[in-house]
Amino acid sequence: MLRDTVRPIVLVTRRAQAMVAAAVAPHLCEIALMLPYSPLHHLLLEDFGAALIATSANLSGEPVLTEPGEVRERLGDVADGFLHHDRVIARPADDPVLRVIAGAARPVRHGRGTAPLEWALSRPIAVPTLAVGAYMKATVALAWGERAVVSPHIGDLESPRAREVFAQVAQDLQRLYGVSAQRIVHDAHPNFPSTRWARASGLPTQAVWHHQAHASAVAGEYPSEATSLCFTWDGLGLGPDNTLWGGEALLGSPGRWQRAASFRPFRLLGGEQAGREPWRTALALSWECGQVWPEGEGPGTSLLRRAFDRRLNTPTTTAVGRLFDAAAAFLGVCLYATYEGEAPMQLEALSASSGSPIPLPLTRDERGVWRSDWGPLVAALMDSRRTTAERAATFHSSIAHALRDQALMVREQSGVSRVGLGGGVFQNRVLTEQVNRLLTDAGFEVLIPRRLPTNDAAISYGQLIEAAALDTLH
Repeated sequence: MLRDTVRPIVLVTRRAQAMVAAAVAPHLCEIALMLPYSPLHHLLLEDFGAALIATSANLSGEPVLTEPGEVRERLGDVADGFLHHDRVIARPADDPVLRVIAGAARPVRHGRGTAPLEWALSRPIAVPTLAVGAYMKATVALAWGERAVVSPHIGDLESPRAREVFAQVAQDLQRLYGVSAQRIVHDAHPNFPSTRWARASGLPTQAVWHHQAHASAVAGEYPSEATSLCFTWDGLGLGPDNTLWGGEALLGSPGRWQRAASFRPFRLLGGEQAGREPWRTALALSWECGQVWPEGEGPGTSLLRRAFDRRLNTPTTTAVGRLFDAAAAFLGVCLYATYEGEAPMQLEALSASSGSPIPLPLTRDERGVWRSDWGPLVAALMDSRRTTAERAATFHSSIAHALRDQALMVREQSGVSRVGLGGGVFQNRVLTEQVNRLLTDAGFEVLIPRRLPTNDAAISYGQLIEAAALDTLH
């Protein structure tokens, strides 16, 4: 992968004796390597004569800056010097990132040299359609006839600049291929910037639920007439019942997904703020179980407790990504996240060896959905008699076995034999490799994406697949 002509960034295991500063990727067991991909890089490295630590020219969470004046103004406190080119940069492009998971190179992010990514659709789409993805890891996708293309990584749509680049990419993709969209497909969440942009476009729009798009992205990469069970585990996404999903197993096929399994719901202290402060989810889980987490209790928590008891700003979720946040907080690994995914990444880095799983009770609710109860994990994570590495390994193993148990129950009812994995949680190598092994040993065919990331970068493509399927059904 490192020697590929694209010269992607590749995540590799960091040697204990590596001569790299501790401040580079702190508390993680991997670093990112990239060989020079341009003549300029070769000249710089030959002169320098050693490895360089590099980062993109962007503020955290924003797309890469391209205008020299803006670069100097916004990054003047970061860099001592700037090397510019005499040619205008037409559009920003991040470097692609790859990681080996379950024996295959899998993209974490598409960018320079790997996108736009082209696909042949297994069923034609009714009208030229633009899909505008989600809020995090945003991409856009364009489909016409039996052809589809997915844009490079845009990023999170939080900042005004990110939204400007999103609109630019949406227009550029149509100009590049000479196709004008006649319909826009968007996430069902009404407050996503991409949803608002779609509705303001003047074109007909169609909403697709977040996790159905995740499932359809996997199904689109592995097309088949057979029924699939797709686990869609991520941070958060609005579900058809207007709660925040993130730990679902959907049974069916594009256009026909039904919720078959999930997790015991829990509440998020402070809503969206819980995603940036993992301690909030850990504290909420301890309260849900009637247990005391000494590190989380304090004078400042009395107001939170009242809000929790009165169900104020404590939305309900089933998100496995938030369970990983809570586990990291219980272990004291990450109480406050400075970047998206920091807590789960540090938890994974701790969990080098396999742990003994704790059985999670699995019951069927009144709607026929199988639900795993995370409750037994709370006490285990707070058990200070065991090392943090042991507890991290046990958490990963328990969650992996819970997924296998859900799949077995659904197979017993439906006979399904194909299991897909979609959602950002499956970028976790420790979890995904355990899940792959457990499911394979149980006789399942396991579908792990290889062309698109499992994270929200795949949502735009999944929206296209879902829209094409719904066209056929209607």
